[in-house]
Amino acid sequence: MMKVDASLLKPQFDMYKDEYLNKAKEVLESGWYVLGHEVEEFEKEFAHYHHAKYCVGVASGLDALVLSFHALNLPKGGEVIVPANTYIASIMGFTKVGLVPKFVEPDAYFNLDASKIEEAINEKTVAICVVHLYGQCADMVKIMEIADQHHLKVVEDCAQAHGATMDGRMVGTFGDAGAYSFYPTKNLGAFGDGGAIITNDKDLADKVRMLRNYGSAKHYYFETVGYNSRLDELQSGLLRVKLNHIDELIQQRHHIAKRYDEGIINPEVVKPKVQYTIASHVYHQYVVMVEERNDFMNYLKDHGIGSQIHYPQPPHLSEAYAYLGYTKGDFPITEYYSDHVVSLPMYNGLSDEAIDTVIDVINGYHH
Repeated sequence: MMKVDASLLKPQFDMYKDEYLNKAKEVLESGWYVLGHEVEEFEKEFAHYHHAKYCVGVASGLDALVLSFHALNLPKGGEVIVPANTYIASIMGFTKVGLVPKFVEPDAYFNLDASKIEEAINEKTVAICVVHLYGQCADMVKIMEIADQHHLKVVEDCAQAHGATMDGRMVGTFGDAGAYSFYPTKNLGAFGDGGAIITNDKDLADKVRMLRNYGSAKHYYFETVGYNSRLDELQSGLLRVKLNHIDELIQQRHHIAKRYDEGIINPEVVKPKVQYTIASHVYHQYVVMVEERNDFMNYLKDHGIGSQIHYPQPPHLSEAYAYLGYTKGDFPITEYYSDHVVSLPMYNGLSDEAIDTVIDVINGYHH
């Protein structure tokens, strides 16, 4: 039986190899490597793709969150409503600027449960950080209704959801800012670290643009204490190549997910629910749930199938946020997910033969 890795990057590189190599040569020969033509063009193209007015490239997805929240200038100690089951970077994105997480349980789609937001709002609440986890858009219509009613800022963590939509509208364009990661494994991944924010707010874009460059809007003049967080020319150029193919790449992931949806018939493996009626899924991950996870993953490994856990430890139980005082049992849905989720092989270039192998092995599992 063939071996199938949980994730591979080279097959996608090989699909557009000549374009990547030509662009890399062009950038290297240009003699300009930071904040130049490629960054400007990528920002224009990424904004246009999302039907947003502005895009600002930064050094990472975490920086995109940090700079977004910094630019919003929210009062220190203010609470930010955030899903409890997200990756820890979503939390670091605002605690680094003095804000406090107010965790809310996820819904059946692994996203922030909009029906539980209002009960979490109090006089300290200043914002909502929405995470479109695994590639599926959260219920942004309901979330924005609540945010508008309570005058809350909204930052969308779109690190896993490049190209996802709700009612035909792109993620990242509902709130005040959308923060993106271009980590290599992402649907729109670079060949190193990178990130960006999109927004329709010119003042916010200008402030992030200043913050990413040491707090300088004019060369060698500094208005505030900023960051060194710039998306470089080489990554921008390579991202421009991939952005031209993003819809094709998303369709490939839909194809893989559809085969999993139709092929996996093992009742011990719970397939992901999708809100197709309102929101699209771009399948950054295809996440199933299994009661005996260790047993299942060991079975997959014994049969040559790679798998991963996204994520084994929720932020409220991490040592990093122990000071918040949460204990096991505080967020039972989140903790159940963290104990039972398994990410199956999902990457561009995954062959039908490999997909069928994964399906056959899973359907043969029995605990």
